Amino acid sequence: MHLIESLPAGIPYLSLIWLIPLLGALVIMFLPKEQKQAMRIISAVVATISFGIALLVFFAYDPNATGYMGTKMQFVEKLDWVPQLGMSYLVGADGISLPLIVLNGLVIFTGTFISWNIEDRVKEYFVLLLLLVVGVYGVFMALDLFLMFVFYELAVLPMYLLIGIWGSTRKEYGAMKLTIYLMVGSAALMIGMVAIYVVGGTFNMVELSQRVFSLEFQKIFFLPVFVGFAVLAGMFPFHTWSPTGHVAAPTAVSMLHAGVLMKLGAYGALRAALWLMPNGAQFWLPGIAVMTLMNVVYGASIAMVQKDFKYVIGYSSVSHMGLVMLALASMNETALNGAVMQMFAHGVMTALFFAVVGRMVYERTHTRQLPELGGLMKVMPFAFVVFIIASLSSMGMPGTAGFMAEFTIFTGVMNQYPLVAAVAALSIPITAAYVLRVGYMAFMGEVKDPHYHDLPPLTWQEKFSGTVLAIVVIGVGLFPSIIMDYIATGVQPIAQRMIDLAGR
Repeated sequence: MHLIESLPAGIPYLSLIWLIPLLGALVIMFLPKEQKQAMRIISAVVATISFGIALLVFFAYDPNATGYMGTKMQFVEKLDWVPQLGMSYLVGADGISLPLIVLNGLVIFTGTFISWNIEDRVKEYFVLLLLLVVGVYGVFMALDLFLMFVFYELAVLPMYLLIGIWGSTRKEYGAMKLTIYLMVGSAALMIGMVAIYVVGGTFNMVELSQRVFSLEFQKIFFLPVFVGFAVLAGMFPFHTWSPTGHVAAPTAVSMLHAGVLMKLGAYGALRAALWLMPNGAQFWLPGIAVMTLMNVVYGASIAMVQKDFKYVIGYSSVSHMGLVMLALASMNETALNGAVMQMFAHGVMTALFFAVVGRMVYERTHTRQLPELGGLMKVMPFAFVVFIIASLSSMGMPGTAGFMAEFTIFTGVMNQYPLVAAVAALSIPITAAYVLRVGYMAFMGEVKDPHYHDLPPLTWQEKFSGTVLAIVVIGVGLFPSIIMDYIATGVQPIAQRMIDLAGR
């Protein structure tokens, strides 16, 4: 008997995943501002419970079962919202969304502990952090296009405030730039979404996926939907908000920003654009594939010359997310499997990077300038070890989560666009070069500043978060089928639909 059959029926598992953080945010709102420790504990508890339910749903999912309307969607919950307009509260999960729901839970779980040192306006910080998580959870499980848009917008405002209030370098500029870019993407997305509703008569994405829109319609409206989400994924030429936002954001927000929020953009492009308009995808994606090379190679090259530790990771994220968008543009099953795997692998890896750079290093040395660092391996060996683990995954080394993701992507892209794959492969040695460069400059050699010998030791919260993320990087690298088997069941119907409609 599969685990899903042993779970009590009638419990809204997916809704609980986002309702619990929402409840936690409401409880924190009514606490006196002096009770900072209680706020931290409540945030940690609700993040843990939410993550636990996400894991339960993940392992209870049956890849072989047929779910909602003949799809692989399981744990489906539906409640009429505005039936006159075809809107409903409709959530569900399949092999694509489940790993990303777990990723979001993992990053907020570890990010809450990383945020333990926050002292300024603690109440507002944790309320906004939990609201951000609610929005991201909702996007990953929404099966109603309008509901997805609502959750998408819910994630934007908390991000703006978190960066603008608790950020560091040029925080107001970073927050405003991020918001303007995402609002432009939202406007494009709204145009495409309304057009789909007018022609399709519903916002139910499962129903819409079983209809065939005219070729002309798909050619016109695929692009605004895809680009609307691709802005959030940091795709060239809409990528410049991303490194600025990464650098300006507080550590836990950087972890969510690069680790999860950018995946939200790629997920939306896959779920709402490729799934619903496969013919439009075939028309536009070859050109988009060429554009993603700017992400992959240019992002890695710019990371190579950065002197700010956080900017290196920021441009690294642009490069790695370029691989995700390139895989989506390749439109074959192998590449799409790699795209979702890369979303998960990069999410964990970059969360670990920002935990090291933003919290363990910057909060103690008060500098991110690589020429001012050096010898940190001698004073914070734990930070060095987990940084190396994240670095190996970034380079795509076997035994880490990044290897299977990149290997699968390049295999799929090579089948579709051999020349594009060859150019994109230039990012592999460049990535190795910048990762080794920053590792050497920050951690190797002699301790440059004698004050570094007196740095406070890492807290248990920091070590706990770093250990959990590092274990996931290695665990998924050694046993990739834990994730890949699920992903394949979600990707296969989308890839098959693109093949079936190829000649229409």
